[in-house]
Amino acid sequence: MDINRYIDHTLLKSTATIADIEQLCNEAETHNFFSVCVHSCHVKLAKERLYTNRTVKVCCVIGFPLGAMSTEAKIAELQQAKLDGATEFDMVINIGWLKSGREDLVEEEIRQLKFAASNSLLKVIIETCYLSGEEIIKASQLAVAAGADFVKTSTGFGTGGATLEAIDLMRKAVNGKAKLKASGGIRDLKTAKAYIDAGVSRIGTSNGIAIVTGTSSQNTY
Repeated sequence: MDINRYIDHTLLKSTATIADIEQLCNEAETHNFFSVCVHSCHVKLAKERLYTNRTVKVCCVIGFPLGAMSTEAKIAELQQAKLDGATEFDMVINIGWLKSGREDLVEEEIRQLKFAASNSLLKVIIETCYLSGEEIIKASQLAVAAGADFVKTSTGFGTGGATLEAIDLMRKAVNGKAKLKASGGIRDLKTAKAYIDAGVSRIGTSNGIAIVTGTSSQNTY
């Protein structure tokens, strides 16, 4: 198992500096992670830093971390990030719409973001810590119906991160029609392997180095 290729090496703190993003890219190259995952303001920098690298992708979060901005704002953020060089996008759903029973709005927003992403990968963050089991299933099904490529557990900025229980619900809900990404609180190799064994294809974490080296980390994402 090349566990490094499961990892989206992530830095989403509001305090992240230019030097921090450059270091993130350096670490991703050193350990051959699948991608770096950054805010849209850092996409151009990350792409320039990784310009000669053919294996490390640039992933950008959209509508992060609350998901509560307008659909138009999310589309504009994605379109600019795509122009700047991102090839994968992790969008946060509008949780309030889901909890209001407006499943039509949730699905349509995801559909519009996938249309804007076109051939690029769209991962849909459903923020499982705020959802009941039924809502996790429904959100996962809506993501699939809208054409998403992945369903993702968490932003890492909510009240909780990934759980194996949520992944099990998500896996059954997508029924092989989308892949799964776990994020939030995955800090060591043992935990990462448990999620991969549960069917996860990608792990979002700021603890990638600790995972691949078998050491420990205190990073929360």
